[in-house]
Amino acid sequence: MSSVVDILANLWNDSGFSAFLTDWRSVVMIVVGCVLLYLGIVKKFEPLLLIGIAFGTILTNLPGAGLYHPELWDSFIAGEIGYGEILHNGGLLDILYIGVKAGIYPSLIFLGVGAMTDFGPLLANPKSLLLGSAAQLGVYCAFILAVLLGFTGPEAASIGIIGGADGPTAIFLTTKLAPHLLGAIAIAAYSYMALIPLIQPPIMKALTTQKEREAKMEQLRPVSKTEKIVFPVVVSIFVILLLPSTAPLIGCLMLGNLLRECGVTDRLSDTAQNALMNIVTVFLSTSVGATTVGARFLTLSTIKIVALGLLAFCFSTVGGLLLGKVMYKVTGGKINPLIGSAGVSAVPMAARVSQTVGQKANPSNFLLMHAMGPNVAGVIGSAVAAGFLLALFGG
Repeated sequence: MSSVVDILANLWNDSGFSAFLTDWRSVVMIVVGCVLLYLGIVKKFEPLLLIGIAFGTILTNLPGAGLYHPELWDSFIAGEIGYGEILHNGGLLDILYIGVKAGIYPSLIFLGVGAMTDFGPLLANPKSLLLGSAAQLGVYCAFILAVLLGFTGPEAASIGIIGGADGPTAIFLTTKLAPHLLGAIAIAAYSYMALIPLIQPPIMKALTTQKEREAKMEQLRPVSKTEKIVFPVVVSIFVILLLPSTAPLIGCLMLGNLLRECGVTDRLSDTAQNALMNIVTVFLSTSVGATTVGARFLTLSTIKIVALGLLAFCFSTVGGLLLGKVMYKVTGGKINPLIGSAGVSAVPMAARVSQTVGQKANPSNFLLMHAMGPNVAGVIGSAVAAGFLLALFGG
């Protein structure tokens, strides 16, 4: 009889259920993962990424599963071990996370984004590039606030990049500068990206007048095939020479766009947009979710990051709108300032918000294509901002 009791006791002690009694944070994080699943499935908040992040959160917090070992990555960051030891001693999520840490997944996501992006509106109205730059205001405002709240320079840079409204860029920079904050930053970035239709309109209405919102813009000029082919080549050369640390993101973004526009690589463009993008998204989202280990995620820093992320988005929207108002004045009302809010790089959601708010003010307004200019400029702008911060704090 005692042997049966001993066997049952050993089974209980070896199971993950027994660990729940001593590690309440794992229970909390599994609940958080379920909440994120609800937001992704039911509320459709960035479901393609949030569902993977949520399930990765659940998996990494199941006691005894051994899928992810943060202590291994601590040793890796300290230079004590290399990728070989991770492959030999790590779990499944440790191995998948190598693609995040090495910057492979974010870069491949940018390859797909480039293949899906039409830079025509930006080329037709180059002034849009200024709006995309102005909408990076939130990056630097959040950076300053994060420093004031006690974060280190690299940590503050990683938090600030949330304001770029570009998930892959935020992940790329954070894995280089502050990997211990990756889970909180990624969840904040993608959650607020999904909430752009709720965050931006009140700010847009508060900072613009009815007359400004009603402004109609002329139809964009046609953009030649040659312009579209030359653009990714020129941008790659210029931006990478200016900020070499942007090479992985800008290089892949522009390669994907060249595959789209050159006219002779349709199969490759289709693969980058669909099959490759989908595969990498599964690996990226699940790997990011793996970093949300309860003992490290449930801290005061996480709350600060969530709050700073919201401020970063708001400041970025304000930056784009303020420059939009200046351009409205300078051009005599030919530019609707609402397109400035699309300078955050959440493509094409931010552009759609500009269209929606503009059409409510004036039903004959069609701002979508005009807003796509600063929207795609924001993708370049966020990558440049990340490159600048990486050059500053990457050692």
